[in-house]
Amino acid sequence: MVKTLTIALAGNPNSGKTTIFNNLTGGHQKVGNWPGVTVEKKEGTATHNGYTIRVVDLPGTYSLTAYSQEEIIARNYIIEEKPDLVVDVIDASNLERNLYLASQLIDLGIKLVFALNMVDLAQSRGQIIDHKQLAVLMGVPIIPTVGTKGKGIKELLEAIVRVAEDKASVTRHIHIDYGRELEEKIAEIQGTILSARSSMDEHHARWMGIKLLENDEEVIKEIAKRPRKKAVLGQLQRSTIHLQKILGDDPETLIADRRYGFIHGALKETLHHAKKDRRYLSDQVDTVLTNRLLGFPIFIFFIWAMFQLTFNLGSYPMAWIDAGVGLLAEFVGGLMGEGLLKSLIVDGIISGVGGVAVFLPNIFILFFCIALFEDTGYMARAAFIMDKIMHTLGLHGKSFIPMIMGFGCNVPAIMATRVLESRRDRILTMLINPLISCSGRLPIYVLIAGALFGARAGNVIFSIYLIGITMAILMGQIFKRTLFKGEIAPFVLELPPYRMPTFRGTVIHMWERGSIFIKKMGGIILIGSIVVWALSSFPQTVDYSRDYEGETQLIQKEYAVVIQGAEGEQAAALAEERDQKIAEVEILKEREFQEKSLLGRLGKGIAPVLRPLGFDWKAGVALLTGFVAKEIVVSTFGVLYQAGEEAGEESESLRAAISKSMTPLVGYAFMIFVLAYTPCVATVAVIRRESGSWGWTAFSVGYGIALAWILAFLIYQGGMLLGLG
Repeated sequence: MVKTLTIALAGNPNSGKTTIFNNLTGGHQKVGNWPGVTVEKKEGTATHNGYTIRVVDLPGTYSLTAYSQEEIIARNYIIEEKPDLVVDVIDASNLERNLYLASQLIDLGIKLVFALNMVDLAQSRGQIIDHKQLAVLMGVPIIPTVGTKGKGIKELLEAIVRVAEDKASVTRHIHIDYGRELEEKIAEIQGTILSARSSMDEHHARWMGIKLLENDEEVIKEIAKRPRKKAVLGQLQRSTIHLQKILGDDPETLIADRRYGFIHGALKETLHHAKKDRRYLSDQVDTVLTNRLLGFPIFIFFIWAMFQLTFNLGSYPMAWIDAGVGLLAEFVGGLMGEGLLKSLIVDGIISGVGGVAVFLPNIFILFFCIALFEDTGYMARAAFIMDKIMHTLGLHGKSFIPMIMGFGCNVPAIMATRVLESRRDRILTMLINPLISCSGRLPIYVLIAGALFGARAGNVIFSIYLIGITMAILMGQIFKRTLFKGEIAPFVLELPPYRMPTFRGTVIHMWERGSIFIKKMGGIILIGSIVVWALSSFPQTVDYSRDYEGETQLIQKEYAVVIQGAEGEQAAALAEERDQKIAEVEILKEREFQEKSLLGRLGKGIAPVLRPLGFDWKAGVALLTGFVAKEIVVSTFGVLYQAGEEAGEESESLRAAISKSMTPLVGYAFMIFVLAYTPCVATVAVIRRESGSWGWTAFSVGYGIALAWILAFLIYQGGMLLGLG
């Protein structure tokens, strides 16, 4: 019979917890959100010695103090869900800081295993850790691991099973000694809690006593709901006053000092340094990558290289997918008779969704590069490099992390503003974040730039992203001086050590983000493509300005006589000439039908507003559908152009149609408009939720549209004045 265990994976950010999670669970993972919040929840399964082990990856936290949503989620899961044990992933190269969370877990009196991760990095720094003795002192089994190489994972699973079965010889519960005065007051509060006839065990009551002395708001709220709350809170008040009088400081500081004292004492016996005054590899690399003069140009180079790789390497699989979509449309079209159903499937679904699917390679290459930056530790350096620039916006470098995340998707990027302590910082970051081009905009850039700029497409796309960052900085400056006056909150940016990422880990991170794009293709993009097809296909009966059928018949009659009197090559040439003229009439007919369709009428309605930007009605319609999701802009073009300028030609691509309808100047202005105007509906919704304000949401939408129009106007009209049209 298969037995089941549930374990929670805890640890500091940058401790390698995600790598350990990936090694434990492999491909058996699912990603969702924690109930009631938008913080990501990861779960996976592992099997070992007849056990199915359910692994729940808790949000990375430095402590179990209720300062952030992540800390509350991690703590509540351990206390309320009661997993069979908790594995705390500890960065071996930064033991003192990482053991602070470990000491809080010990206070909880739960079953524990410590994964001493990145021991290779600690050894390279000359740190010798007696992990066996440290395990004895802590009362917790400690397993050395190197997550990036998969080392120690089997031993970690063995330890998990042994602790769960109460067979680990090292395991024992220790009380961290907080000193005579503090221990007396902890015991008094603990006794008062237990006297309330609750089902709470002794360890949990002690932990609650410690948290009450630390002035933990969540625990105080919990006590306020219980019987004898007045007795407990009264005892807390008396204990706090006593400790402040006797020890001259608040209990929270005293407890933190004693914890660090406990950690320092344990490390004094178990941690030794073989090499003195050695400059670590991370420090040596940082002298170049975070250099005051070289850091920013190197950062710009990396971003440029990322987009060159995205466009140039992605062009090969793009061509294969494009050919596959064309063959699929041809095959399906050949099986079906003429009619609305064929038009829906071939022109609506295959052209619409297929037009976006073509850009999957670009999306995945972009996400791979971003995952590489994160896994190596360079992303934190990017925030450090940008810190001074962010300060000019009234923000600190920490705000740059959500902006970098915006390259992937603006939705999680807006959600990531939660890490900012100040509401002022969060709102300001939300307002400028949509100016960072998300992956949904990338297919539009690839389509337009590839159609109009040829070999220079990579540089053109890079310039769009660069303009987005520049505009974010400029708008931040304006907002700082008008809407968000005041000092910024100080914050220390953490620089984790550089690591060699695993190919598997980077691919998993790439897939986590890229799969969202694939789900969009099967959902919102599919629906959007069908809606666009329907609007462009109805009404079926149109009052044409010319008799196109009569013109076609007239051409056929005229050439029938001429061809009959010709022979050989001359007859073939005349037949080709006839077909070309008929195709031209069909193009004009289709163009008029599109203009008089529901979609055309919609486009004509907004055309006067967009005419100063050089956009035709089709570009206007594409921008309107982009409000739902930016990817639909491409599928809209696919539907609009599938039978327009391409009619009668053998296999012209969407790029060929775009190149006929736009000049490079108009195309560049269009890309800039896409960059700056209102983000997708999902991003607008998350701005509303995270800001808690309809006012800021409306302002974000309004200023985005106005900024996009102004920028596109300046580019188009300026280019025309300079003779670039």
